Amino acid sequence: MRKIGIYYAFWTHEWVADFFPFVPKVKKLGYDILEVHSGILADWTESKRLDLAKAATDEGIQLSYGLGCSAEYDVSSPDESIRQNGLRYMTSLIQAVGRMGGGVIQGSTYCAWPKKLEIGESKQHYVDQSFKSMRQLAKVAEDDNVIVNMEILNRFEQFVFNTVAEALPFVSAIDSPNLGLLLDTFHMNIEEDSIPEAIIMAGKYMKGLHCGETNRKPVGMGRMPWAEIREALDEIHFDGQIIQEPFVTFGGQVGQDISVWREVIENPDLDKLAADSAAFMRRVLVD
Repeated sequence: MRKIGIYYAFWTHEWVADFFPFVPKVKKLGYDILEVHSGILADWTESKRLDLAKAATDEGIQLSYGLGCSAEYDVSSPDESIRQNGLRYMTSLIQAVGRMGGGVIQGSTYCAWPKKLEIGESKQHYVDQSFKSMRQLAKVAEDDNVIVNMEILNRFEQFVFNTVAEALPFVSAIDSPNLGLLLDTFHMNIEEDSIPEAIIMAGKYMKGLHCGETNRKPVGMGRMPWAEIREALDEIHFDGQIIQEPFVTFGGQVGQDISVWREVIENPDLDKLAADSAAFMRRVLVD
């Protein structure tokens, strides 16, 4: 059965946070999964990471690990020293998650975020560098019981892949059971002609879904075609994680990086919004 989750930063203004209180919170609100920032976990001690894994297991909550790789760890970089630094970082992260019991690392695992292609640069060179890196990291993931998902991002945040059609030849050429595509309704709404058709095109390589409304409100508060999305998920027999990433509050590094320049919802009761959205997700996308 599909499981639903939510990203911790719905409640925070900063990326750095204590993840422990969110474990019982998301359980109480109706979720199966808590997605945390794996880049923050990289700075934790081994014992603290294992304590978080145990806390989640004790609550019956799965952990998922989001990632927005900074430029210094860009595995698609034309600068070979940066690419190698990124490989070391990603390898360490995959192995750390493996020791936590395994799971899914997803986001800009294959590139830097955010990043634009500069005039005179070769996009294909970035793609080729990323391919070399992800082929190597897929083997690490296989050894450590970790799924690495590459999130297809919109044109304003990245350039390596903006559509499923661009990413599919890449992931199918590596063809590892531990490397997949993460599709996101927010990004697909910008780039894809049809969200359901993009899901169907991704097929077996789609190993995760990030979801949210067109303006990043919680699922169920906007105009996304959820019934059609559900039909597409059913058609490809999708059984991966469905995790929403709503961002509705102004301020802090989170608001800055996500480009939230206003209170998207005035005086929000975030817990109630999350609970109502969990019920909607389960009814429309799972049950």
